[in-house]
Amino acid sequence: MPQIIFLPHEEICPEGAVIEVESGTTICDAAGANDIDIEHACEKSCACTTCHVIIREGFDSMDEATEDEEDLLDKAWGLEPDSRLSCQAVVGDADLVVEIPKYTINMVKENH
Repeated sequence: MPQIIFLPHEEICPEGAVIEVESGTTICDAAGANDIDIEHACEKSCACTTCHVIIREGFDSMDEATEDEEDLLDKAWGLEPDSRLSCQAVVGDADLVVEIPKYTINMVKENH
């Protein structure tokens, strides 16, 4: 079973985290199931960029982003070549190292 290694994030997971996930699960769903609250303002419908993550290792093991995801990623804060929307990025068979960016384009967060 592959692992996702989340790098430390000041607010979301200060210590970082290592979780085991089923292949075929999105990064956002895997994180949420393990109390790592990646923001997803559009309820995981590929309509915003608040769940933007950077895949530091294992990027090539995932399916390619769709054209819709690529178009949205162009609007993400801190976009990098290995950026993905965590609601669309499906875990394959390889381990991933994921960085959650410090900022999103969302100006207002609920419950914060």
